[in-house]
Amino acid sequence: MPSAAERTRTLVQSTCSAVLLIPGLESAGSDTLMPLSRTVGPEGDLFLELPADSPAVRAASTAQDDELEAVLEITDVAPVSVPHRVRGRARVSGRLTSVPGMAAPGRMLLRLETDEAHLEDLWGAGAVRPQELRDAAADPLAGHEAELLQHLHAAHGERLGALCELLGERGARAGAGSRPSVVPVALDRHGLRVRFFERSGPCFDARFEFPEPVRDMTELRHAMRTLFDAATR
Repeated sequence: MPSAAERTRTLVQSTCSAVLLIPGLESAGSDTLMPLSRTVGPEGDLFLELPADSPAVRAASTAQDDELEAVLEITDVAPVSVPHRVRGRARVSGRLTSVPGMAAPGRMLLRLETDEAHLEDLWGAGAVRPQELRDAAADPLAGHEAELLQHLHAAHGERLGALCELLGERGARAGAGSRPSVVPVALDRHGLRVRFFERSGPCFDARFEFPEPVRDMTELRHAMRTLFDAATR
């Protein structure tokens, strides 16, 4: 299981939607408070690139003594259409300052000095300390996950449906009438999560762990082949 710190860092470095929440700027359009890029610095601080005319840039540039409190809120949505599509949210709070001269023309780099982070996702909820975020590594599949899940959903529906055979009695109950719809919801180096649902019944998730965490696409292809072979024996 990936730690809360690993999952939070993965979201920070992903392309998930994110917005800065700053006291006094509640009326500003959310599109003006969405960072163009996000990175984690060597000390666990977040570096956020925004348009130079963003209200967040103006607020950080005029703040004194690091007094500007802010929260980066990240929302993770499944890249395929599925019931209950929001997979998780992360909130990283701290003090916001500007870093002049470090961004391209027309942009400004802001530093969010992390005080704390909180995550709520498909695994559960948890708090993350700044040093934990600093030392964590993002999931190596994060940059490919959306494309991979979309491909599985579009081209391998039958193989995904066969995973129901690995669920034992629960799978037998789910498929008592007809095999339920199966949608891939999440993929990381530890395994694949899918969602089973029927039109008139509740949905539920099942997690299929790989024998070992994968490190790259080659190992992922082997792990997925092993999983699908197990389901069709």
